[in-house]
Amino acid sequence: MTHSIKVTALSMVLLLSGCGDGRDGAQAFGPNPKMPVPQRGLLPNMKIAEPVMWGDQKPTVPQGYSVRAIAVDLKIPRQTLVLPNGDILVAEGRGGNAAELKPKDVIAGYIKAQGNTKVKGGNRLTLLRDADGDGVYETRTVFAENLNAPYGLALANAKLYVANQDELVRFDYEEGQTKASGLPTKVTDLPSEINHHWTKSLTVSADGRFLYVGIGSNSNITERGMEVELDRARVWQVDVETGAHKPYATGLRNPTALAIHPQNGQLWAVVNERDELGPDLVPDYLTSVREGAFYGWPYSYWGQNVDTRVQPQKPKMVAAAVKPDYSLGSHAAALGVDFSVPAMGDNYAEGVFIGEHGSWNRDNPVGYKVVFVPFSNGYPHGEPVDFATGFRDADGKTRGRPVGVTVDPRGALIIADDLSNTLWRVTRNR
Repeated sequence: MTHSIKVTALSMVLLLSGCGDGRDGAQAFGPNPKMPVPQRGLLPNMKIAEPVMWGDQKPTVPQGYSVRAIAVDLKIPRQTLVLPNGDILVAEGRGGNAAELKPKDVIAGYIKAQGNTKVKGGNRLTLLRDADGDGVYETRTVFAENLNAPYGLALANAKLYVANQDELVRFDYEEGQTKASGLPTKVTDLPSEINHHWTKSLTVSADGRFLYVGIGSNSNITERGMEVELDRARVWQVDVETGAHKPYATGLRNPTALAIHPQNGQLWAVVNERDELGPDLVPDYLTSVREGAFYGWPYSYWGQNVDTRVQPQKPKMVAAAVKPDYSLGSHAAALGVDFSVPAMGDNYAEGVFIGEHGSWNRDNPVGYKVVFVPFSNGYPHGEPVDFATGFRDADGKTRGRPVGVTVDPRGALIIADDLSNTLWRVTRNR
């Protein structure tokens, strides 16, 4: 993009972003968030991350905990998986090939890109090993390469499953190996045409029989037409033996991360909701994913709140929409979720950690941190608690953006940071 086009784009953003009234209300969390009046404008208010180096700084974690970088100079780390022997696999890559529809999309896309890493995605899995248990991962190998924007990872029945942006594949896995043996085997194709939301999240059922794949929509609210949304905005259930799949739950605009409750086997997801209804709509959320349930997209949000932009309307679909379990606030961009274990400490023993990549469409930025949502009796209970912060300063200087979070059952939280291309490890002080 030439200098003159850059200036024009920036000028248009400044002009168009003033079309709303600019309200950035208090974020609403929990099971019953208040839904404010929608705000419409030509372009949402935009406040983009200003990338800077970490230098000698690190994320801020609670008293009694420590954080250290265990891998740097990665190639866009997204999600991680802690293997049974303690090795860590990192999925690295960048996907998507959706063309912009309108001039405002070109402008918004260019501006948003300024807050992301300029590193080329690795299209690979990297393995890290701490052989002596001292917290330093002295071995780093490329476990598998020539993948296509890998994102979701799961291990079951001596098979390692990888959700590329276009297909679900598997590798044979033996504990201790540092490199995949042979090429991957395709389990099933995944929707990949256009790929507006390209990330394919992944987890495996407690009994190892089924994989669950989160597939995002191909638009904000069907502006490309419903025909390109076939098999999208949903979670698939995939048979690990045959690769046969079926829709497990629908109406989930972009289910970016999935996890299984360790006690009851219930599937949970974090979901990124729609844009362009103002800075305080629509809440991203954490929810149990019920088989056969419809969660509203595109016709409604947070239950029966109708999105009048979507035509024709479907009142019967709206009436059937299930309300999510827990609001994370609007535009926080939750991209990671994992259940905790008692080894993480009494204050974080029961609940989920959530990686929030951070907003781009609010005057008062939100996200850019890892939060903990406490659970009781299998469901969220209480306010979210900041766990890892300091990724973004009040002046907009941004050192990192959390994506995937993975709990090491021995008592550590692994955080993938795709702005600084770093893997962070948070542990209790013993």
